[in-house]
Amino acid sequence: MAQTNVEQISNNNRTARSRRFLMCRPTYFDVTYSINPWMDPSVPTSADTGLAQWKQLHDAYVALGHDVALIEPVPGLPDMVFAANGATVIDGKVLVARFRHAQRADEAPAYLDWFRTAGWSQVHQAEYINEGEGDFLYTGSEILAGCGFRSDLRAHDEAREFFGIPVVGLTLVDPRFYHLDTALAVLGPGEIMYYPEAFAPDSQRLLAERFPDAIQADEPTAAVFGLNALSDGRHVLMPERAVELAGSQLRERGFVPIGIDLTELLKAGGNAKCCTLELRG
Repeated sequence: MAQTNVEQISNNNRTARSRRFLMCRPTYFDVTYSINPWMDPSVPTSADTGLAQWKQLHDAYVALGHDVALIEPVPGLPDMVFAANGATVIDGKVLVARFRHAQRADEAPAYLDWFRTAGWSQVHQAEYINEGEGDFLYTGSEILAGCGFRSDLRAHDEAREFFGIPVVGLTLVDPRFYHLDTALAVLGPGEIMYYPEAFAPDSQRLLAERFPDAIQADEPTAAVFGLNALSDGRHVLMPERAVELAGSQLRERGFVPIGIDLTELLKAGGNAKCCTLELRG
C-alpha cells in the first residue's frame, strides 16, 4: 500500500464514515475467456499474486476501521472476486445482479444465497440485465445508472421502483469503460470524479449540469482504472499509478488518496471498486 502524508491526513477536515463491505477472495482467479477489452486469455495470470494484492485492499479497509464480510468463492467462477457486480444494496434492500454473459451467470445464485443466509429480508434478483454496483452507483440521494455495454436500460426503471429513489441514466460509449464504476467514482454525497469522454454527449452534458464541481479525470488516469476507486468520505482507495496522476486533485478537495497495487486483477478488468460491494442498511 502506498504511503500517504501523515501531516496532510492530520490537517484533513473530512470525516470518514465507517462502512460495511462484502468481498470475495480471488481463490479461483484466472482469465480464461474475454468479455471486456482488458481480458486476454493468452496473458499469464497468477491466482496467488491476485490473492496477495486483494489482501492488501482487504487489510487496508480493516485498518481504516471498516467491517468486511466475505462471500465464499465458487470454483469455475474466476470473476466472482469482483463483488461489486453481485448486487446493489441500499437501506437494507438488496437487488441481486442478473449478468449479461453466461460465464458470470452462476454468480447471481451465490449472492442470493449469501444475502438470504445472512438474514437480509428484502432480497430480489433483477428481472433485467443488471450488473450491480458495476453500473448502479449510489450518491446518497439518487442512483447514477450506466448502460451501453452491460446493464439493460430497462433495469434503470426496475431499480427506481425497487429502491424508491431517483435513478439517473448515463450512457457509456468507450468499450474500455464497460461498467459505470470504471468511468465514474462517488467521492461523497453529491461529489464525484469521472472521465467525460467515456460518456455519450448527452450524458456528458447531464453530468456537467448535475455535478458542476466534479473532478474531471484525464485519459491517462482513466486508462489505469483510476476511476474504479472506493471512497469512505475521506480516504480514496485507488490504483497506485492513479495516485501519482490524480492524487493532487483529490488532496486539493481534502481527500486522502491511498494507492493499492491490483495490477493482477486488472488483467480481468477490475480494481478496488470492482472488488468491493457496500452493504448499506
